[in-house]
Order: sequence, then structure tokens, then C-alpha cells
Amino acid sequence: MDILSVADTLVQGILLGSLYALFALGLSLMFGVMRLVNTAHGDLVILAGFFGVFLNLVFGVSAFTTLIAVVPLAFALGYGLQRGVLNRTLSRDPLPSLVVTFGLSIIIQNLLLQLFSADTRSISAGGLESRSIEIVPQLSVGVLPVIVFITALLASAGFQWLFSSTRIGRAFRATSDDGEAALLMGINNEHLYALATGLAVAVLGVAGIFQGMRTTISPTDGPAQLIYAFESVIIGGMGSFWGTFLGGIILGVAQAVGFRFDPGWGILVGHLVFVTVLLIRPMGLFPRTSG
Repeated sequence: MDILSVADTLVQGILLGSLYALFALGLSLMFGVMRLVNTAHGDLVILAGFFGVFLNLVFGVSAFTTLIAVVPLAFALGYGLQRGVLNRTLSRDPLPSLVVTFGLSIIIQNLLLQLFSADTRSISAGGLESRSIEIVPQLSVGVLPVIVFITALLASAGFQWLFSSTRIGRAFRATSDDGEAALLMGINNEHLYALATGLAVAVLGVAGIFQGMRTTISPTDGPAQLIYAFESVIIGGMGSFWGTFLGGIILGVAQAVGFRFDPGWGILVGHLVFVTVLLIRPMGLFPRTSG
């Protein structure tokens, strides 16, 4: 490959990886605060995407305007889900939360199949999805992927600032380190957990709209998005937001390199990189340190 092909592969991989990072940030937050792995995570991304499809097709709402409706609704859904259901499953045994979120995944998939059928859908972005910016001759980047990259970067920075430099972030860390001690200090763990899940699902709302704008989505796409999110978190390091962002980038670049050699190799190469990191550094490349 010539230097332009290498540069194009890296740029496209970074832009793809930023979308994976956006998928993964909420998973990282939930694990960092509650040690909870939400197996319905990918289905919530697709649920948000289909809500954007509904607003776009039925009411003619523009793609970016749908974010104004989707993000607060996603936050409310996450808060209510955690407060009403998932808080009851939290314990030292991870099995109850895994079973409940798996059941939620099945419910979301079947609900979407009933409402939208198995057909693939997309969110019209008014032509933005096909616009590009020429960096140099023979090397261009899409406008929408650049917007996704900037959004993922800002979301990562925002979560890191929230977690490390705010009062609520200190409460998150205290609850994560020792929930019983935090409870004795007057922290309402149930509210705090619900707030963390609300923020996580709100970010998923943004990711779902971008996914619907970037490509077609179907009701059964959730498990694939969960895998990409999970791999990004593991590569970067559980509970580390900048690590999650970089993990998504690494996964995206790996897939882009695989796609460059053979269209059927992209996803496999990403999985191989994930397994390699897991074998060499089981805690990820940039794990969150205590404190």
C-alpha cells in the first residue's frame, strides 16, 4: 500500500472507532460505578436509533433535531430502568443483573420487530451523510464521521471531568469503592446508580441517532453493537473513559486495516486484536486506578 492508502486506512479507522467509543462510554460508566455489565446495552442503542427513525419519517423531524427529543427521553428511561428494576439485582453475584438485562434485550428486539418489522431503516440527514471534506487529493473524510469523532471526544472529556472534578463524581467514586461506607456517609446509592445509568443511556441515545444516520439499522443489530462496545471497554480498561475512547479507536483501526486487505476480514481482525490485548493485559491497556 502507498502512503495515501495507509493514511486513509488510519483516518477511516479512527473515525469508525470514535463511534464504537460512543457506544462504549455508557458501558464503562455503569461498570465503573456499579460493576454492572448491561447486556441490553447494544439494544438500547438500536432502540434510540429507531425512535429517531420514527420521528424522522412520521413527523419529518430533522436528524439532529431528534437529539433534542431522544437524549432527555433516553436519560429518563435509563434512570427509571435502574431505579425500578436494576437496583434490585445489584449484589456481589453478577448473575441476576446479567439475566435481567438479557431479558430486557429480548424484549427490546421483539418490540422493535413488532413495530418496524425486520426491514432495515435509516435516518435521513439531509445529504450530510454523503458529504466529505478533502484533506489532500485522493484523501477525504466524511463530514458526519468527523462530527461523531468530535462528539465522542467531548463526551469522553465530559465524563472524565464529571468523574474526577465534581461533587457528584466524588460520590460516584466513593460508591464504586465502598457502597456501604458511602451509604453511611449519607449518599443515596439508589439515586446515584440511577443517575449513572441515566447518563449512560443518554449517551447511547446520541450514539443510536448517529448510527441510524451513518448506516442502516435493524431490530436485531443490538448484540453486534454490544460486542463492539464491550471490546472497546476491555481494550481500553474497565472504568477508564479515556481508555474506552482509545480502545474504540484501536478497534476501529484494526477493523479498517482488515477491511483494506479483504472485506470479510475487518470484523475478524478487530476480534483478534481484542483477544490479543485480553491475553497480554487482562485489565486493558489503560485501566482506571483507584482513588
